[in-house]
Amino acid sequence: MKPFSFETTPSIRCGSGISKDVAAIVAPTLGQRVLIVTDAGLRKAGLLAPFEENLRAAGIEVWVYDDVVADPPEANILGAVEMARETRVTGVLGVGGGSPMDVAKVAALLAGNKGLLSDAYGVRVAEGPRLPLALIPTTAGTGSEVTPIAIVTTGESEKKGIVSPLLLPDIAILDGDLTLGLPAAVTAATGIDAIVHAIEAITSASANNNPISKTLAIQALRLLGANIRTAVFDGRNAAARNAMLLGSCLAGQAFANSPVAAVHALAYPVGARYHVPHGLSNALVLPHVMRFNVSHADGLYAELACELFPELSRAPAAERASLLIEQLQALSRELGVPQRLRDVGIPEDTLATLASDAMKQTRLLVNNPREVTERDALAIYQAAF
Repeated sequence: MKPFSFETTPSIRCGSGISKDVAAIVAPTLGQRVLIVTDAGLRKAGLLAPFEENLRAAGIEVWVYDDVVADPPEANILGAVEMARETRVTGVLGVGGGSPMDVAKVAALLAGNKGLLSDAYGVRVAEGPRLPLALIPTTAGTGSEVTPIAIVTTGESEKKGIVSPLLLPDIAILDGDLTLGLPAAVTAATGIDAIVHAIEAITSASANNNPISKTLAIQALRLLGANIRTAVFDGRNAAARNAMLLGSCLAGQAFANSPVAAVHALAYPVGARYHVPHGLSNALVLPHVMRFNVSHADGLYAELACELFPELSRAPAAERASLLIEQLQALSRELGVPQRLRDVGIPEDTLATLASDAMKQTRLLVNNPREVTERDALAIYQAAF
């Protein structure tokens, strides 16, 4: 067996309704002065109030930074860091989807090490210490609660990553009940995002592609495939919601250690330039990247096809990879996800710019099972248009 490493969040608490007594879970780690990082939508919806009340009832001082937006810009990071430093908090609690959790990660890091954001970009560049950190996801998609990664929009359209074990939180709290109110469109897009994480973890060309990640990704595909339709069409089904959140977490653990590749590399420019939600960006390019990769990943696609769509086990092995791609597209259509780049307002004359942007994602492209050139990226965008 080749050497590999596997790192994940040290404490994961999972259960329906478990977040109701958040103070009991996080206080021993976060201390008595806590910054909550979230977005205005969650706070306006009233999802945050129970957490604030529970923490304050336990004698914990609470501050809230709720300015996080999708594809968070550097200003979001700096605003959260400033609040954390000024209030001298002892810990950070991130609540929300991938964007609030990513901002919480970096805020805890920079408030702890008193460093500069510009010095943290890159793989294993960031230095500690960081403040104690806990994360509570409210969508089943990003897996950010178990990944050592934060993505920041720099300038107008480019995205940069901070990749460091320091970003792994001390605690992740998985409570699927928090996702019961998610709209069907968000549920569908984030669910496909989690499926992408599992697929790319299994097929990653990374030297650290490992059996633990593969096992987690397979289990994630089983949970996600079995529950995504119910979660979308029967959004109050708590069992399906909790299964989706667990599947998202397992996929997150998988790709955190066996990194994602070209689907994400081509999705990032779509989100950065046109503010298309990350899960939807992934869904738009997924089948077209997979068709590009199939010559180099046919066996792996055939293997995972039966985990996501058990009925494909009855198909000839030689046909399973292509059937997987067809089934994924059919699932996306069934769930009501937009199918073409044009459907989300992307002009055809910008595809070349997107391709150029995608080539900057070298951290991701190196993990793709097939080398991607700028010409290839443009052809994939054209197929997706």
